[in-house]
Amino acid sequence: MLAFETISRRRVLSAGAGLLGLDLSNALAAESGGLKAGFRADSVIFVFLFGGPSQLETFDMKPDAPEKIRGPFKPIQSRTSGLRICEHLPHLAAMSDRYSILRTMTHSYNDHSGAGHYLQTGKRWHVPIGGGFAPTPRDWPSMGSAIDLMDSRRAGGPVSPGRYFVVPNSLGRLQEAGQYRRPGEHAGWIGRAHNPITTTVDKKDLADNPYWRDCSDRELTFQIDGLAPGEGIASDRLSGRVSVLDQIDRSRRIFDDRPSSDLNRFREKAMALMTSGSIREALDVRRENERVRDRYGRHLLGQSCLTARRLVEAGARYVTVHYDCVDGYSWDSHTHSKDVHHHLLPTFDQAMSALLADLEDRGMLKRTLVLAIGEMGRTPQANAQ
Repeated sequence: MLAFETISRRRVLSAGAGLLGLDLSNALAAESGGLKAGFRADSVIFVFLFGGPSQLETFDMKPDAPEKIRGPFKPIQSRTSGLRICEHLPHLAAMSDRYSILRTMTHSYNDHSGAGHYLQTGKRWHVPIGGGFAPTPRDWPSMGSAIDLMDSRRAGGPVSPGRYFVVPNSLGRLQEAGQYRRPGEHAGWIGRAHNPITTTVDKKDLADNPYWRDCSDRELTFQIDGLAPGEGIASDRLSGRVSVLDQIDRSRRIFDDRPSSDLNRFREKAMALMTSGSIREALDVRRENERVRDRYGRHLLGQSCLTARRLVEAGARYVTVHYDCVDGYSWDSHTHSKDVHHHLLPTFDQAMSALLADLEDRGMLKRTLVLAIGEMGRTPQANAQ
């Protein structure tokens, strides 16, 4: 396995270049400042609609197709001339001049884990379809991890208090008792020192879906993964707190065979994070203006998107927001198609439109690349499942 000092910048850039359709030469030019300043983003908010939202029920409707293909939803005119999107996305339709729609992206994965890895890294997963669904040390690094590594290189060591975050949970943590941890968001072969700082927000029980209901402030802790509630809040209690580091250690055991130096670097980053007032405040979404919180929606997606904006404002470079399949279906709706109408589209419409508008109001939109994407689409006609 390659050590931190031997990983070339070129190889790291190639790891994620495919995500946005860049070839390596363009990625290198962008990273070195070769693009005009007006087109360069300082930060990324990556909203992952895990499970596979149908393009035919969102942004690529086919109203003139036969009934079996066009689906049950009607298109509405957006603010952009000639662009019609789903009737259940009215807020996004009203602000279509603030985003672009990509309808030409494709891949050959008919597998959620492999497709999710491809989407977040730009590289094919080494595990064959049907061969597993969990992350491994051989995985390609996520874009966030690659950015964290490059920032560390520039700084001459680990970047404090960390630049790459995943909210509200690691992908799969809330799905069926957390047994479906998924690949894609991790650092893989560049070392767990560049894994994301991940938060946790629990659900009430196995049947609960906090993405589809208003969450109380008591629930929305966005606790750093591996820290017990209340741990690590006051900086004067952190020095020499071995128990805190041990908890972080246990939380990072996904990659047990990585060198211990990687974990030490992650510990340093986590410790710096816990002593950073700006990051601690950013993770406390309860500090936000009540009207702004209502605008995003009090459901888990809305408050997670708001937390992402707060983290970027505090200096984060890459924030992944997971809209996960908590119930095992969600965007992977199959026979649960009513959920798309009643829950998925309304919460997505509210949260994403609020995020774009909020970033613009704060003068952050031109410097923040916002992506909302699923790991796969849907076939024109419904199959047996």
